[in-house]
Amino acid sequence: MGTSAEHTFSVTDRAAKRIAQVLSREPEGSMLRVAVNGGGCSGFQYAFDIETAKTEDDLVIARDGAIVLVDPVSLEFLQGAKIDFVDGLIGQSFKIENPNATASCGCGTSFSV
Repeated sequence: MGTSAEHTFSVTDRAAKRIAQVLSREPEGSMLRVAVNGGGCSGFQYAFDIETAKTEDDLVIARDGAIVLVDPVSLEFLQGAKIDFVDGLIGQSFKIENPNATASCGCGTSFSV
């Protein structure tokens, strides 16, 4: 895909492995869509959905058996961000480390810019 500014969303090794595990239990051709929607306690929230279709405008990141889709509008909020998978005291979850967020909620699912 693209270079520098248009492809700055990334997937860590841990996240790719976990996404591949999740997708292996889904119908063939499934992909993880990461999106930014309005709402949440901080103004915007991250959404994770399993899909089997992509649009020609989607950023597609394929890594270690994981396929992640990001639509162009969401990508504007995710420039320089990365998705990670954490296994901590409060459980396992995907976490987006977003340098564009000026504030986020305690659970890490919503943010403001």
